Amino acid sequence: MANKLFAALADDLAQLIRLHDREIDADVLVALRQVDFPHQLALPANGPVAQQAWANMAAALAGPLSLDDLAADYAAIYLNNQYASSPYESVWLTDDHLACGAPMFELREIYAAAGWQAADRRQRFDDHLVLQMQYLQRQMSSSAVAPENLENFLDDHLGCWFPDFARQVSMRARTAFYAALVELTHVWLVQYRQLLADVTGRAIPDREEIAARINRKLALDKAEVAPIRFMPGQHGPSW
Repeated sequence: MANKLFAALADDLAQLIRLHDREIDADVLVALRQVDFPHQLALPANGPVAQQAWANMAAALAGPLSLDDLAADYAAIYLNNQYASSPYESVWLTDDHLACGAPMFELREIYAAAGWQAADRRQRFDDHLVLQMQYLQRQMSSSAVAPENLENFLDDHLGCWFPDFARQVSMRARTAFYAALVELTHVWLVQYRQLLADVTGRAIPDREEIAARINRKLALDKAEVAPIRFMPGQHGPSW
């Protein structure tokens, strides 16, 4: 039963990945409407917050949608950072708010340990939203992966910064579709995280705990790469 449930949830995530991964075309819109997205998702909308997120997504799909407007909004969110809401974890978690920070290298190692890697790092760095979702979906599809590992990944990575990304994009997106999509994805991840906690019996750490843990990790990364400072008299003649 558990394996069937996690397989169904992995399929949920695959559907969300497609919507974040590339522009929406007419065929995708037709398919979403035909299956009554998002109400056909395996993870039910539990509680008023989730029910509102599901309803907002359904309403966005029911209304008139311009493919040109969707393409422009997709580019603004995922390609050119027009809304100052980067899809890269490093931008959210590091002090300098730049891409290619320590989280990118950590995620690259996590992917490699699972026998996976980004298809093209020139197109997307390892800490991109879509790559993290793809990694999570692969892990969910494997019966050999412990739920505790999925919890840790969400807490330390995707689940840590995505709420801020979703909140900012939902306020700045020009289309109801993408505003609803980030909200739906956020709530889906929150509910999935709660399901994992129900399975493992481990309490979900609050944001302060997670932030403190990540800050300690980033500080350690900085210490490990700190340059060796020149000390006169110790490494040769002083000038």
